[in-house]
Amino acid sequence: MIDIATKIHDDFSIELKVGFVTRKKLRMNDFSLAMWIFVPGSLDISRSTYPKEMFYQDVKSNIRLITPVFLLRDIAGGDAVPLVSLRHALEEMSSSPSRTRFAECEYQVKMFVAIVKSALRDDLAHIRQNRILGDREGLCARYVENAENILEEYAGLRSIINVSSLTDETLKTYLYGDEFLCDIMGKRLLDLISWMRECGLSDPGNRAVALYQRIDAHKSEMGYSVIQPDDPLRNRTFLHRFSVLKKYIESILYLRAAKKRDGVLIEQLYLSVAAGVAMIFATVISFAFQRKFGSLTIPLFIALIISYMLKDRIKELTRYYFAHRIGSKYFDNKAKIRHKETSLGWLKEGVDFISASKVPPQIMAIRNNSHLTEIENNITTEKILLYRKSVHIDREKLQQGSTYVFSGINDIIRLNVKGFTKMMDNPRIPIKTLDADGNLRVVGCDRVYFLNMILQYRYDDSIEYRRLRVAISRKGIQSIEEVQ
Repeated sequence: MIDIATKIHDDFSIELKVGFVTRKKLRMNDFSLAMWIFVPGSLDISRSTYPKEMFYQDVKSNIRLITPVFLLRDIAGGDAVPLVSLRHALEEMSSSPSRTRFAECEYQVKMFVAIVKSALRDDLAHIRQNRILGDREGLCARYVENAENILEEYAGLRSIINVSSLTDETLKTYLYGDEFLCDIMGKRLLDLISWMRECGLSDPGNRAVALYQRIDAHKSEMGYSVIQPDDPLRNRTFLHRFSVLKKYIESILYLRAAKKRDGVLIEQLYLSVAAGVAMIFATVISFAFQRKFGSLTIPLFIALIISYMLKDRIKELTRYYFAHRIGSKYFDNKAKIRHKETSLGWLKEGVDFISASKVPPQIMAIRNNSHLTEIENNITTEKILLYRKSVHIDREKLQQGSTYVFSGINDIIRLNVKGFTKMMDNPRIPIKTLDADGNLRVVGCDRVYFLNMILQYRYDDSIEYRRLRVAISRKGIQSIEEVQ
């Protein structure tokens, strides 16, 4: 299965979180993703103005394991794998310290906090999406109760490692987890409180507010960074530290995928064939004229010059032909996906501008559906950018040497569209109009351009499609909407 979530990451970046979820009973899993980006012709984006190198500079891809899924209530109950594994690792470390056991402690702290982070997010999303109105207050109350229990369970682990036999290194690792856990839990509680107030829901006993205040007090007591409404410098420090801690905690999930060019050997083979074809032509011409006119004659001299001139052209044309053949069958980059020293699989990616005639009919049908105006087809000459990605995952190696079950990998793709804005008009255009009283008024209208992105993803025998419409102005991305 392929799961895709989209959002605006920052003013100029679109984020696509692509989850490649493997089948439990299938060892080798293959996925493919194709994305056609239809760019308005007025933006002057083409193969010459926006080459592949620029595209890959604008695309950032992070590969990471999908966080194991646990319900918040199971973690809070104390018997779930994350808490049991963390407690066991800390007890082993305190009884017999070693570098190996410290590494296991650090791993379990990071995994526990990362799992709680995902569980807090997923449970809150479930509460927001719940349509049974009578269940809402109960769901919110249990969310706060579970969050409180998790904090208490984690706090109770500190006594295991706060002993004389251990160095500060282990305690610091635990405290890093504690600080980030407080930060992320406080953030989710504020989201919950805000949503409850928007929906007019009560917070019995102000439990959510009280828990947030307890977390804030604990952070101050421990010397962690906290938000201060009137202290920009401290708030800057808080944001930077939160970002660093997030990277530290989630580093355990990130995978190495060093990219290199794909199809290098076959490319060199084709180029050698091109040179050989050109040389055969020049040699045949030389032999033919030498046989007819003899050696060291003016006609032979002229023939040699012409043949060598044509030889270079033939070589370039043959190289161009083979390059086109390579581009259609191979990718630009490939990478082995590694976790520690284990190879989990590989990925390949490629991008190129293509003509409308080479776009599959079903993709064009999706694109031509729901145009904003009936005449858009006639006035718009779009440039089409095709981005392809192929992923192979060995599920057996994905589970190798871990107490957790990993369902697959996430490929977090960020596309920066700053380069698309160079030829855009001003973001706000003044338009004259008359009001109801006949007075002349000038109204500012937002000037936006639409990128249409059609995604096709394949897994097993299934093919799915999604269409996204991205509104962009010179100020950045204004919205992303899915077009049904």
